Amino acid sequence: MFQILKTSKISSARISRLATPHGTVDGPFFMPIATRGAVKHLAADELDAVGASIILSNTYHLSLRPGAALVARGGGLHRLMSWKKPILTDSGGFQVFSLARWRKVTDRGVEFRDPTTGQRVFLTPRRAIAIQRQLGSDILMVLDECVGFTATRDQIAAAVDRTTRWAQAAVPHLPRGRRRPLTFAIVQGGVYAPLRKRSAQALVAMPFDGYAIGGLALPGIHESRGKMLATVGQTAALLPPHKPRYLMGVGKPEEILAAVKLGVDMFDCVIPTREARHGRAYVWSQSGRRIGSRGNRLFYHTVQVKNKRLKTRFQPLDKKCKCFCCKNYTAAYLNHLFHVNEPLGQRLVTLHNLKFYLDSMAEIRRAIRAGSL
Repeated sequence: MFQILKTSKISSARISRLATPHGTVDGPFFMPIATRGAVKHLAADELDAVGASIILSNTYHLSLRPGAALVARGGGLHRLMSWKKPILTDSGGFQVFSLARWRKVTDRGVEFRDPTTGQRVFLTPRRAIAIQRQLGSDILMVLDECVGFTATRDQIAAAVDRTTRWAQAAVPHLPRGRRRPLTFAIVQGGVYAPLRKRSAQALVAMPFDGYAIGGLALPGIHESRGKMLATVGQTAALLPPHKPRYLMGVGKPEEILAAVKLGVDMFDCVIPTREARHGRAYVWSQSGRRIGSRGNRLFYHTVQVKNKRLKTRFQPLDKKCKCFCCKNYTAAYLNHLFHVNEPLGQRLVTLHNLKFYLDSMAEIRRAIRAGSL
């Protein structure tokens, strides 16, 4: 299921290969976000064209609309969105944090009230697994309790213990069989090293296929990058070296690079697509596309597409980029599209940013193989 192909001699970075029912993925890898069964503005063939090998969708949102039963009736999420490669679905645990005003947490699970329709949804550890099976996910996430940065240590400790109990409740319902989907548990604990250790030790004792590090992309924690990365390093060291490690919701390219050096294999984040919609593009630095021991923090910069200086720049956003946007359109055209609120601009920059992120992951893998990372 999971192979380590090469381990760095100068860091904890590793080249890996993860096998799923819908194909293998070479790590470290990045997953574009397809929350409701679509990466905003893009079709599945365009995701394939920019180099995506796996995507992430949301259990909670898809269970509401169109509904997990309807997705299953249509042949599963892969068939519904015409995507042939692997899909990871999160557990709904992040919505415990993001929808705090509309949910009630108990030891049995979480009751949500849809803020749009008022519909009530009750997620238990067993139901979270069942919904993801209906969706046809390749990697299932176990329900966890994600609490905010402002929570007290006692509140975070209680969330750790509840996450452990929910994981134990999910174990009897894990998929079985040779071509089964994989199931990951999520380590919580805020930035408290003893709580992270308590969470990791309890979850590692259970028969999961991989382990995620959750709760570090939240407002407050994420802004303290040093504390966030220190927690990643401490937690990754507690996880089995022969199983995949997944850092949830992180992050900026330099944060991903730093986490790879700490031994993390899997990443997801809304940054490339969300910032594309606001006109911010990620561009390789003038010094080149090489990532390694030199200039790790300088391998890219961002460009605000709406900046008036781009109005007469009749060149690609990034001459080093081979995406559809950069091969066919100029920065001046993109500047025009954003100023007239033409959705095509958001679509083209989304293609570009995802290509940048996925190319940067390929470059990170190259650097590990070459021994420079």
